[in-house]
Amino acid sequence: MITSRARTVSRVGNPLCDSTGPASRWRRRRSAQVRSSTRTNRRLASGNLDSPTRAPDFRRRTLAGLATLTAAALAVSGCTVERHWGGSTNAGSGGKAKVGLVTKTDTNPYFVELRAAAAAAAQAQGVEFSALAGQFDGDNDGQVRAIENLMQQGATTILITPSSSTGVLDAIARARQSGVLVIALDTATEPAEAVDATFATDNFAAGKQQGAYVKAALAGAAPKLFMVDGTAGSTVDTQRHTGFLAGIGLADGAPEIRGRTPADGDQSKAQQGVENLLQRTTDINAVYTMNEPMGRGTYAALNGRGLADRAVIGSIDGGCEGVRNVRDGQFDVTVMQFPRKMAEQGVQAAVEHARSGAKPSGFVNTGSVVITDKPMPGIESQNTQWGLQNCWGTK
Repeated sequence: MITSRARTVSRVGNPLCDSTGPASRWRRRRSAQVRSSTRTNRRLASGNLDSPTRAPDFRRRTLAGLATLTAAALAVSGCTVERHWGGSTNAGSGGKAKVGLVTKTDTNPYFVELRAAAAAAAQAQGVEFSALAGQFDGDNDGQVRAIENLMQQGATTILITPSSSTGVLDAIARARQSGVLVIALDTATEPAEAVDATFATDNFAAGKQQGAYVKAALAGAAPKLFMVDGTAGSTVDTQRHTGFLAGIGLADGAPEIRGRTPADGDQSKAQQGVENLLQRTTDINAVYTMNEPMGRGTYAALNGRGLADRAVIGSIDGGCEGVRNVRDGQFDVTVMQFPRKMAEQGVQAAVEHARSGAKPSGFVNTGSVVITDKPMPGIESQNTQWGLQNCWGTK
């Protein structure tokens, strides 16, 4: 059975909302007046008090007036707004799952693949599915609205790739309090316990794999490194960046890092950022990129200066286009992750939760694999032929 629950949300920072203040006392008096008026009008409408008017239209006018009075009281106080959440109470009752997915964007090929995989898994399981997204990477407000929308639709499970590890925690908490199972995909929350479980790549390990490969490919030469990062402050960006440095054996801020630029996962921003770095120095032999679109932008910038063959370029994602970039020599290596596995496992957990009430917990690593046609001693890897058979996106 799907029910709807009302939850009152305070407007933070309004001094009139103090429960001991004059506005609060006024609201309590007004509430008492409304309750008294309600009882009186019910008696009038039922004929228990003498009244010259007991027609049906009188009852409608009475109810309309009460609604107006209540709305006015809320508007004047400016303290609360009532929202109705669709809370699920059918977990474990053998009911059918209703799965909602919230991704960072609906344009990034990685999240397009994740959404398609989740939709296919839901269809195969015969469960309802709805997908929403932020307008851009970092759109926390858009993701909050998406969570609220899915709750109103009566979702039993929400799968989310949070744009910020902390930016949607309040909305997630409200969903869980109303009985919704919440699973993070691809990106962990902070703290991890803010969701029931996380199905994702171990991004620190993926970054470390890229770093270890680049170190091996340099064959003992000291690194002269550019770092092309993602969205500053995001968990995925931080974990991959830190992992890469661990793999290559450098501390953050080491002099071997000749420059770094944030590019928000965007190819054009990466190209512009690297072009700017090249105006300071062209003496580089390695580039870390947080994802493959930024890897392509980096290659374009280096190739435009005739420097692409002088640097070991690494990336992370494992999309089919990225694997072709490795095959064609634009990247030396990429680290493949598996969004399809995340989505399928998330939907399966949602189905099991609706059936038995069981909840997944903790972090589930969906794996990562080094893809290169230039294997290095001590680095476990697969070639691009294998990569093209297992990649995500358009093959």
